[in-house]
Amino acid sequence: MARCRLLLFLAALSSIFGLLHASAGDADPIYSACVDQCEKTGCVGDECSQHCNFTSGGIPVDGPWYLQEPLYLRWKQWDCLSDCRYHCMIAREEGRQKLGLQPIKYHRKWPFQRVYGIQEPVSVAFSVLNLAIQFHGWVSFFILVNYNLPFSPKKKPYYEYTGLWHIYAILSMNSWIWSAVSHSRDVELTEKLDYSSVVAFIGYSLLVAILRAFNVRDEASRVMIAAPIVAFVTTHILYLNFYQLNYGLNIKVCVAMTMLQFILWVVWAGFT
Repeated sequence: MARCRLLLFLAALSSIFGLLHASAGDADPIYSACVDQCEKTGCVGDECSQHCNFTSGGIPVDGPWYLQEPLYLRWKQWDCLSDCRYHCMIAREEGRQKLGLQPIKYHRKWPFQRVYGIQEPVSVAFSVLNLAIQFHGWVSFFILVNYNLPFSPKKKPYYEYTGLWHIYAILSMNSWIWSAVSHSRDVELTEKLDYSSVVAFIGYSLLVAILRAFNVRDEASRVMIAAPIVAFVTTHILYLNFYQLNYGLNIKVCVAMTMLQFILWVVWAGFT
C-alpha cells in the first residue's frame, strides 16, 4: 500500500513538473478540449481540416489511392494534430481577445497566422533578409581581400584572419537558412537543425573573438584554444539532438557564450 502511494505521489509530481515546463496555452483546458474534439471530428467551428481524413503517412482513411495528399503537404508535415492545434489556437485567442486578455504561448510559440502554408511568414522574411545581408557582407569581404588588397609574396592575403572570417560567414549564413526553414515549418527535425546551427555559430564566434582579441597568429596556439571550445560546442549539440532538447539550458549556454565574446570585443576595442 505504501509503495502504491509512493508511485501515485511520484506520478503526480512528474505531471506537475510537466505543466510547469509547458506553455500557458497548452495547459488551458478549453484549448486542450478543443484539440481533443477536433481530432475526433476534424473541425473547429466552421473550420475543418482535410488532414484529419488522412493517416500520418498521407494515405486517405476512406478513398482510392489517387486521393493521397500532395507531396508538398506531406513534406511540411501538416497533419490532423497540427491543424487542430492551429485552429484551436486561433479560436481560443479570438475568445481571449474578446475578454480583453493578452495573448499567451502555445507549445512555446506565440500565436501566428499561416500564409500559404508558411507557419511564421514574418519571421521567415526577416531570416531571409538577414541571410541576404550576411551574403552581401561575405561577398564584399571576399572582393576586398582578394582583389583590392595586395597579396603576400606567398600569394596569400596579408590579412591573417581571412580564413577565420570566411568560416564565420558560412556558419552565419547556415544559421539563417535553418532559421528560415524552422520558422516556415517547425517540426522536430527543423527545430534541432535551427538550434544546432545557432549554437555552432555562436561557439565559433566566441573562438574568433578570443583569437582576434588576443592576436593569436600561431597555428599551434589556435588549435590549443579551439580544441576545448569545439569539444564543448559539439557536446552541447549532441546533447540537444540525441539526449534532450532542453530549451532553458540552451538559452543559458548561448547567452553565456554571447556575453563572453561581447566582453572580449569591448576590451579589444578599448585597447587597440
